[in-house]
Amino acid sequence: MFENMTEQEAREKILESVRCYCGKYHNTGRDEETGRIPYASRVYDGDEMSNLVDSALEFWLTAGRYSEEFEKEFSAYLGVRYCSLVNSGSSANLLAFMALTSPLLSDGKGRGRRILPGDEVITVAAGFPTTVAPIVQYGAVPVFIDVTVPGYNADVSILEDALSDKTRAVMLAHTLGNPFDLRAVSEFCSRHGLWLIEDNCDSLGSRYEMEDGWHYTGTVGDIGTSSFYPPHHMTMGEGGAVYTDDPLLNKIIRSLRDWGRDCVCPSGRDNLCGHRFDGQYGELPFGYDHKYVYSHFGYNLKATDMQAAVGCAQLKKFPVFVEKRRANFAYLYDRLHKEAKKLGYDIEERLMLPEASPHSEPSWFGFMMTCRDGVSRKSVVEAVEAAGIQTRALFAGNLTKHPCFDEMRKSGRGYRIAGGLDNTDLIMNSSFWVGVYPGMTEKMLDRMAAAIAHAAAPC
Repeated sequence: MFENMTEQEAREKILESVRCYCGKYHNTGRDEETGRIPYASRVYDGDEMSNLVDSALEFWLTAGRYSEEFEKEFSAYLGVRYCSLVNSGSSANLLAFMALTSPLLSDGKGRGRRILPGDEVITVAAGFPTTVAPIVQYGAVPVFIDVTVPGYNADVSILEDALSDKTRAVMLAHTLGNPFDLRAVSEFCSRHGLWLIEDNCDSLGSRYEMEDGWHYTGTVGDIGTSSFYPPHHMTMGEGGAVYTDDPLLNKIIRSLRDWGRDCVCPSGRDNLCGHRFDGQYGELPFGYDHKYVYSHFGYNLKATDMQAAVGCAQLKKFPVFVEKRRANFAYLYDRLHKEAKKLGYDIEERLMLPEASPHSEPSWFGFMMTCRDGVSRKSVVEAVEAAGIQTRALFAGNLTKHPCFDEMRKSGRGYRIAGGLDNTDLIMNSSFWVGVYPGMTEKMLDRMAAAIAHAAAPC
């Protein structure tokens, strides 16, 4: 097949065949009338598959040129200075939090703005566990505040009640694409000298209007995180990113991601800085190989170039994905009202529908609903699932109720609750959501609206 071809010609032939293969055997459509409608799905074409194979043909199996391209383009999209590609959104949250524990943030007396074990971090229990896990695993103390309904984000009126002389940071997720009150949270953090980590894993592409104009979520706080797991706003299979405008935080994040080493030269590029053998570090011999000097107790959380190759193709499509999510959300909202009206009732009397936060333009991840008094979530969800519509709970519901909190709950140590978690428990007991991902068609959304309206209808 490749006789008389140069390597470049052979590669182009392979990639052309891959595109043809993808067009013929992938994205062949689903039965919109009767097929199961997932809450999320990958949206891709021959661009992603061609990039993936192109990377595989190079056989540079760790981070490489596609990773560098993605970090550059993703930073440009968000309008931030620094981006570090990692292997998952959970790893992104781990790095974001652990960066704030770095000795480089100390004032030399063990304090400065560095987070130490026993310090407190304000967060919510109504979310995904890996927003909280790094706090607990390090030995800091999560302080849980309640959320609002139907915004499903932190109740900012409780922030002052959650504050103590041990508070060092706020770490919150924007829920299902709906931004939390960035104005209030940012002002609170600024006034009290606290770090702000934005878990942006479910909200990539959402925007929020601050006093100085519009910003993408994830870029207002000190550090933002994203996930590129298949159900999310864009995908590279597994993957995530950590981003910041702060050069010191970026240096710490890169070090922690890359085994904790002090050297910033990329893998495969020795002595790029020209100072590999002329430094003094710790109590090591003068001139010790800087590539093996460690300034942090770090990890290996890099993504592969094959993942990044997929991400580069996805990123080019991403603005269209965001617009489609917004359109699908609006269409479903309207259809739910119409379907319920056909059945002789008002949908809002039975289900609390989601509301966008003030000053925001959400890039919706899902369409959240809360059953009102007298409406059984179990009955509604079972009927919707039976109609072939996939549903999801708001992740942990109330994280403090889970087995991973058993020991802390019994001992009364390791976390704190400021006020009550009434709305968090309401979500745990009465809320569910469905998807609005960009691959959905109006026929699919019509089926979803009809199924939900019938399931929630009065007997």
